[in-house]
Amino acid sequence: MKGIVYKSTGSWYSVKSEDGEFYDCRIKGKFRIKGIKSTNPIAVGDHVQFELETTNDVTTGVIDIIETRKNYIVRKSVNLSKQVHIIASNIDVVFLLVTIDNPVTTTSFIDRFLVTAEAYGIKTVLVFNKVDTFSEEALDEQLYLQYIYSQIGYECLRVSAMTGKGIEEVKERMKGNVSMFSGHSGVGKSTLINAIEPGLNLKTAEISQQHQQGQHTTTFAEMFDLSFDAQIIDTPGIRGFGIVDMEPQEVGDYFPEFFALKDQCKFNNCLHREEPQCAVKDALDDDLLAWSRYKSYIQILDGEDENYRTDVYKEGRNQDE
Repeated sequence: MKGIVYKSTGSWYSVKSEDGEFYDCRIKGKFRIKGIKSTNPIAVGDHVQFELETTNDVTTGVIDIIETRKNYIVRKSVNLSKQVHIIASNIDVVFLLVTIDNPVTTTSFIDRFLVTAEAYGIKTVLVFNKVDTFSEEALDEQLYLQYIYSQIGYECLRVSAMTGKGIEEVKERMKGNVSMFSGHSGVGKSTLINAIEPGLNLKTAEISQQHQQGQHTTTFAEMFDLSFDAQIIDTPGIRGFGIVDMEPQEVGDYFPEFFALKDQCKFNNCLHREEPQCAVKDALDDDLLAWSRYKSYIQILDGEDENYRTDVYKEGRNQDE
């Protein structure tokens, strides 16, 4: 039988078969030693093949094949630095929820997420949430960030789950797609999803600060079918985002505005640091690129995310701008 993984609870997976039925499935042990360097060999969104078995009148499934993934998005495992945690797979579009305050979403976090999404070929839409709560100062900052990212080519939406502003625009971009919502804890993912599809009635309780300390490998995503020809993968809140290993020469390729200038640099392996006749640095000096983006780029090059823990953003604030 074939199906799609909708939920993972660690050792069991809820799989929706082609006939629309859900089955509780486990995996064969070989998946754990196949060289898949992730803390979870199977992720929500995976297309799998499984066989049914019945014990004591209880029918369950055994997953024996994971079909090739179109894409997937990962973060570093906090406790196992050489491994990654696959957040979800086979995603058409990811909506990254950004809040200006309560909590603060830093450009460092946004850029790390975008670099990872670019590396895995996943389209990202930035959703500036809670716009109904903005002070004049917060509104100015939000519009400035929207200008920066829209200039690069990222679609930006302004949304309020409480007033309904922008909800239809989000739904329109979700139709016919498997979407993922992500962002810090507290940015309003579940509230927004409930506004989009009230029947889901997702819990909006926050993940505790104590629980955030290195426990991300025990939290899981879940997929839902929506009433308007769409599917959504809801993910646990993320405090920090460590970049998966990349070669230094690769990193700039995942900053689209840097990549567009790459062929104008004197050296084809230019890292946009100390090299002469660097088109990226020239563009920075001419205020044609955002310095916040360059700062994020240098942080990634310098490996500042090597020990990037989920608690670096105390209450969402700290180390940017």
